[in-house]
Amino acid sequence: MAEANIKDYVVGVDLGGTKILAGIFNNSLECVTAAKLSTKPQRGVAKVIERIARCVQDAVDEADLSLKQVSAIGIGAPGSVNSAEGTVIFAPNMEGWKDIPLKKELEKLLGIPVFVENDCNIGALGVYAAELKSKPSSMVGIFVGTGIGGGIIINGELYGGAGHTAGEIGHMVLDINGPKCGCGNKGCFEALASRTAMFQQIKNAVKAGQKTILTEMLGPDLTDLRSGDLRKAIRKGDKFVDKVVEEAAEYIGIATANIINILNPEVVVLGGGVMEALQDEMMSVIVETARDYAMAGSMRGVEIVASDLGDNAGITGGAVLARRNAKP
Repeated sequence: MAEANIKDYVVGVDLGGTKILAGIFNNSLECVTAAKLSTKPQRGVAKVIERIARCVQDAVDEADLSLKQVSAIGIGAPGSVNSAEGTVIFAPNMEGWKDIPLKKELEKLLGIPVFVENDCNIGALGVYAAELKSKPSSMVGIFVGTGIGGGIIINGELYGGAGHTAGEIGHMVLDINGPKCGCGNKGCFEALASRTAMFQQIKNAVKAGQKTILTEMLGPDLTDLRSGDLRKAIRKGDKFVDKVVEEAAEYIGIATANIINILNPEVVVLGGGVMEALQDEMMSVIVETARDYAMAGSMRGVEIVASDLGDNAGITGGAVLARRNAKP
């Protein structure tokens, strides 16, 4: 065990609409232990911030450490984030989260330097450092889950853009006549290929009389539908579900091609819960579609890979952010 006055550890935190995950990381970027709490955003902003602090303390306790051994905390928060100030400008799925000084409030509660970034930027940073060992000079992460987010790394650094909002890949419009997105636009990438989009498409089709193995598995309302259920249905020969997933994979491939045409990164990494559950079903379609839509020559030297970090991408990226910013 390290001495109490040696700050050998950092904490990475992933703040989501449903859960808070905190991980303790050592100097080798290994996760020593992690703790999880439900977010409970309906209780209000102050209570959520208290729960983040509690989750950090739980992780520290679980590792048999003290907060004195933690040099910094890096947190990924949903929505628009001003990383320079450590504020959450707006989190659409968290009621009341507008211009929240998250850094300042957490530092008051924990007495440790806190650094805040957008959750998908943090996920990209985690994949870049832990899986790619910071080797490529450029990388784009696409995270497909309840929604779709992204993170851009150029010359080894996160690219935030002029207003700290770069990387909103999910709101790239792919079909101007497509379904309405939560952001208000029509035909966003997120409205076509996210878990929410696929589930909505399936539920609408079932209401219209479409037959699927999913109703046998879960009942007519598909209340407890999960990404893994789509995989099970496909493996049982459900052609309808296979078609829905294939269409989503094609949209992901088109979005990937657009990114390659615009940024020409060395690596495009696909992550998130949907990719974790459906990688075998989607990856070959994504790569083939990206090749079809990318400009001639632009795919040369570009790798398209799936992330293996899963849920740990966020806390790993938080640890990287903390380590990069912590004072020695």
